[in-house]
Amino acid sequence: MTAAAVRTRSAIPSPRTAVDSLLPAPGEEPTGPAVGYQRVLHQLVRRELRMLAELAGWAPADEAGRTAVLTGHADLIGRVLLHHHRAEREAVWPALRRNVPAELDGRLRAAVEDWAATCARIDSMLRDVATAARQWAVAATVPARDRFAAACRSLADAVDAQTAEEERTVLPLLEVHLHADDWAAIARTARCRLTGFEQLLVLGLALEDACAADRARLLGGLSPVTRAAWRLYGGRQFRAAVVRLRGAPPAV
Repeated sequence: MTAAAVRTRSAIPSPRTAVDSLLPAPGEEPTGPAVGYQRVLHQLVRRELRMLAELAGWAPADEAGRTAVLTGHADLIGRVLLHHHRAEREAVWPALRRNVPAELDGRLRAAVEDWAATCARIDSMLRDVATAARQWAVAATVPARDRFAAACRSLADAVDAQTAEEERTVLPLLEVHLHADDWAAIARTARCRLTGFEQLLVLGLALEDACAADRARLLGGLSPVTRAAWRLYGGRQFRAAVVRLRGAPPAV
């Protein structure tokens, strides 16, 4: 489907314009890199899952190219989210538990147990989305398309609720008690296996509606090679990919 064809709809899902909504209020300490990363990743996944559900809901059921674009994006976001959960489970929460005072350990343990149960359900829902995507690609029917859209919508609802609870209960502890050296080690080793194009696409999605502080932190954390790739051609590739997906350019 061409971008022009998609624009015939009156309402195209799109992220908000970038604003500095995550900058601290006067007198507050700035958000640290660990919490900043968590919030940016949560924001990205919430937005893209919700957008996929809306885009799929009015996509032609029998256009193989359009189906491939939407289901391929769902696969990418799913892999990013699965990797995020694995990094939290295997590295972030254990490091945090080593650092919290004894009087907070029970509170953290309960929060992480709730997180584990909820994220196990979300990981299962990701498999449901993948199954619905394959069925739509094969059947090319309206019911198959609608099942994919419904699976994305249910997943988006679950991720909205889970990340809101995590940001309420766990991220304040992460902000205070995770040592900078621990986070640096996690950031160096917890790598998601993506192609070069996928890495730049995810970077663009993260930058798209991040606040100025988070944008600066994301770009500053890139290797010189990746930063040059983004500047020279990554931004153009990202814009083209977003137009193919949404039928409209990125918000910024």
